[in-house]
Amino acid sequence: MKKPENDASDLDIITQVLNGEVNAFACLIERHKKIVFRIVNNHMAAQYVEETAHDVFVRAYRSLAHFNNKGDFKNWLSSIAVRTCYDFWRKKYRSREVPISSLSDQHVDWLERTVSSEAEQYHASASRQIEARELLDLLLAKLSPADRMVLELVHLQEYSCREAAELLGWSVANVKIRTYRARARLKTVFKGLQSAKKSMTR
Repeated sequence: MKKPENDASDLDIITQVLNGEVNAFACLIERHKKIVFRIVNNHMAAQYVEETAHDVFVRAYRSLAHFNNKGDFKNWLSSIAVRTCYDFWRKKYRSREVPISSLSDQHVDWLERTVSSEAEQYHASASRQIEARELLDLLLAKLSPADRMVLELVHLQEYSCREAAELLGWSVANVKIRTYRARARLKTVFKGLQSAKKSMTR
C-alpha cells in the first residue's frame, strides 16, 4: 500500500512523480517552498521573487530524472535555486550608472566598514540592515552576475567557500578566486563613487 504523500519521504514522492503521478510534485513544492523563497529573496528584488521561485520549481521538475536518488533533495533544490538566480542576472543584467546623489552618508559609512576589518562587528547591527541592503543593490549592479552571486553567498549569507561552490556548481578554487576579485572590484567601484560624491560637494 502506497504511503500518503504527507507521510512519504522526498524520495518516495520523487519516485511517484517519475512513475507518472505528476500531481505528487505539488507535495514537494509545499514542503520546500519556504527554503526556495528564502534563497530567491536573498538574491532578487521583491518584484522578481515570485516569478523566479516558480522557475526554480519548473527546473526542478524538468530535471527530476537527473536527481538519481543521490544526496539530499533539499540541497539539490537549493542548488537549483541559486543557479536560477544566477541565470536571471546573466539574462537581465544591464550596466547601470549608480546615481551619486543616492549614496547617503550612512551608505558611505557602512561600505567603508564593510571593506575594512570592522565589517563583521558593524554589519551585525540590525539597525544597519536597511542602509546595507540599499547600498548593495546600488553597487552590486556594477558587478558581473558571477561576482554578485559569490559576494552575496560568501560575505552576506556567510556560506563557506565549499558550500558556495556546491550551490553554484563551481570548484572551491574558483569560488575563492572569484570572491577575492569581486571584493576588490567592489572596493574600486565604491572608491570611484566616493570620489565623485566628494567632488560634487566641493
